[in-house]
Amino acid sequence: MNFFSRLAGRQPPSKQVAKDRLKLVLIHDRTDISPAVMEQLKDEIIAVISKHMDIDRDGVKIKISDESATESRLVADIPLLKTPRRRR
Repeated sequence: MNFFSRLAGRQPPSKQVAKDRLKLVLIHDRTDISPAVMEQLKDEIIAVISKHMDIDRDGVKIKISDESATESRLVADIPLLKTPRRRR
């Protein structure tokens, strides 16, 4: 779905939504990670990073991407909050 379609508020076709969901299910099946484990992993990553940086906890997104038939990656998108620079 391109930028202008999202801006206009158009929803992606149900075919695309179904395809994306199936892809997500297949990735999770291949990596053998349940949604509960993914949520726990997300919570632990947030806890560790929050000790060192100010982050937007509600904006954190963690997913597993299927790069190829033999390789998957854990991808974390963690928005940082703007904070004043500290003097060193």
